[in-house]
Amino acid sequence: MGAIRSVEGGPLRRTARGAGRVLRAPFTAAARGVRRATHAHGAGESGLGKLIELHAVNSAGDMLITVALASTVFFSVPTDQARGRVALYLAVTMAPFTLLAPVIGPLLDRLPHGRRAAMAGAMLTRALLALTMSGAVATGGLELYPAALGVLVASKAYGVVRSAVVPRLLPPRISLVKANSRVTLGGLLATGVAAPLGAGLHTIGPEFPLYGAFVVFILGTVLSFSLPHKVDSAKGEARARLVSGEPSAYRRTPAPGGKNGAKRWKASRKGSKKSSKKNGNKKNRPPGLRTVGSSVLHALQANSALRMLSGFLTFFLAFLLRVHPLGGLSPAFSLGVVAVAAGGGNALGTAIGALLRSRGPEKTIALVLTVSLGTAVVAAVFYGPFFVVVVAAVAGISQALGKQSLDSLIQRDVPEAVRTSAFARSETLLQMSWVVGGAIGILLPLNGTLGMAVAAAVLALGAATAVRGLLAAARRGSPHPRVA
Repeated sequence: MGAIRSVEGGPLRRTARGAGRVLRAPFTAAARGVRRATHAHGAGESGLGKLIELHAVNSAGDMLITVALASTVFFSVPTDQARGRVALYLAVTMAPFTLLAPVIGPLLDRLPHGRRAAMAGAMLTRALLALTMSGAVATGGLELYPAALGVLVASKAYGVVRSAVVPRLLPPRISLVKANSRVTLGGLLATGVAAPLGAGLHTIGPEFPLYGAFVVFILGTVLSFSLPHKVDSAKGEARARLVSGEPSAYRRTPAPGGKNGAKRWKASRKGSKKSSKKNGNKKNRPPGLRTVGSSVLHALQANSALRMLSGFLTFFLAFLLRVHPLGGLSPAFSLGVVAVAAGGGNALGTAIGALLRSRGPEKTIALVLTVSLGTAVVAAVFYGPFFVVVVAAVAGISQALGKQSLDSLIQRDVPEAVRTSAFARSETLLQMSWVVGGAIGILLPLNGTLGMAVAAAVLALGAATAVRGLLAAARRGSPHPRVA
C-alpha cells in the first residue's frame, strides 16, 4: 500500500512543485533583477544597495499616506472647499514644523552611533501614526492634522539621516551625484508601484491605504537594522573648523608612531585649541549654513526657487485643472496627465543624474534653473495645454537634478560632524519654500497665463541670486573633492 502511495503521490507532488515554481518565477525573477540593479557597481559590497532598498520602502509608505490624505483633504469636496481645507492643512502642519525642524539636525548630530536606530525609529513612528490616522481619515476631523504633522517630522528626520549616511556607503567607482540619483530612483520606482496600489486600497475603504502604510513602515523598521554597522561608526569623522570663513576639517587620526611623532601630534592638537580660543571659539560651536561655503549657499538659493516652483505648480495646477481642464479632457484625466508628466520628469532627472560622471554639481544646478526659467517664460507667453505639460515635466527634471546636486555639495563640502545639521537646515528651508509656493498657488486667481508668469518671476529671482555665484564657485573648484 505504501508503494502504491509513493508511486501515485510522487508525480502529484512533483506536479505541484512544478506549478509552484511556474507561479513564483515572475516574482523571483523580478526580485533578482531589482537586487542586481541595486547592488551593481560595488553597491552591494559597500552597503549602498541596502540603503536603496530601504529608501524604496520609505517612499512607498509615504505615497500610501499621501493617497489617503489627498482623498480626504482634496478630492472629497468641491474646489472652493478644497482650497480652504488644503490651506488649513498647510497652516496646521507646517507652522509647527518650522519650530520643530531646526531641532532635528542638532539632535541627530548627537547620535553618530545610532543612525540605524534613528532611521528605524522614524519608520516605526510613522507606522504607529498611520494606524492613528486610519480612524480619522474617513471623517476628516481635526485630529488628523497632528498625526500628519508627526508623519512629516518623522519623514524629514529619516531623510536627513539617509542623506548623511550616503557618503559612508559610497562605493569607490560611484560619485556622490550618481549615488544620490540611484537612491532617489529607487524611491521613485517604489512610489510608482505604491500609487496605484494605494488607489486600489482606497476603493475598499479610505483607511486601507493607511493599513498598507503601517505594514510597509514595519518592514522598513526591520530593514533599517540590516544596514552595515559602519553606518553607526564614528571612525574617521571630522571636527568642524573654520579658516577665513571657509569650512575645513581634520580627522581623528591616531598619533604617529614613535616618541617624537606622538609629541608632534600633541603639539599640533594644542596649537589648534589655542588658535580656536584666540578666535573666540571657546565652545567649539559648529558652523551654521552661512559658513559652509559659497557653493552650498548658492545651491540652496537655487533649490529654494525650484522647490517654490514645485509647490506652486502642485496646488495651482491642481485647482486650475479642476475648473479649466486640458483641451476638453475631464478634470481627473487632466490632473493625471500633469501628474504623470511631473513624475516622469522627476524620474528622468534622476536617471540623468545617475549617468553624470564628473560634471560639477554647481554647473548642473545653474543649468536646470536657467532652463526652468526659459520654459516658464515661454509657457506664460504661449499658454496652452501643451506648455502646461511641458512646464510640469521640466519642473520635475529640474527639481530632481537640483536636489541631487545640492546633496552632493553638502556631502562634499560640509564636515561630517555638522553635516547632519546642514542637511536638516537645508531640508527645512526647502520645505518652507515649497509651502510658500503652495500658498501662492492656493491664493492666486485661477488664470493660466497669470500663473505661468508668477512661476517665471519666482525662477527669475532665484536665477538672479544664485546662477552667477554658482558658476564662479564652479570655476574655483572644491577644497574637498571627496568626503568620506
